[in-house]
Amino acid sequence: MVFGTFDNLHPGHLSYFSQARKFGAEMIVVVARDKNVCQQKEHCPQQDEKTRVRQVRLALRELGYQGRAVLGSLNNRWLVLKKYRPEVICLGYDQQVDLPQLKSEIEKFRLFCKIKRLKPYHSEKYKSSYLRKK
Repeated sequence: MVFGTFDNLHPGHLSYFSQARKFGAEMIVVVARDKNVCQQKEHCPQQDEKTRVRQVRLALRELGYQGRAVLGSLNNRWLVLKKYRPEVICLGYDQQVDLPQLKSEIEKFRLFCKIKRLKPYHSEKYKSSYLRKK
């Protein structure tokens, strides 16, 4: 399972998918909801959530990856863990997450999953915050 906004899908996102794919046969890509992105970041996404989900689904198909893109919850970001019960959660190299809370939610849902922090892919070039400024 991977999480993200995936605004203006770029090679850094595709690398994230490629690295995560090594940890399982099927990938669940959880795309952040517009409302949640606007609340948690200093900006709203440039693309709406439906467009971002559609682009992720297309990318997964084009890459030949088994998996699906789903929208996260509006009210409880952790509900996707309970619903999909991942074996591995892959976090981006710079992804902000409350690790103690994530581990607590994993225990609460009685999951047996690992958390992996993935490597950057040309972060000086393919980082959403840099690309947004261009």
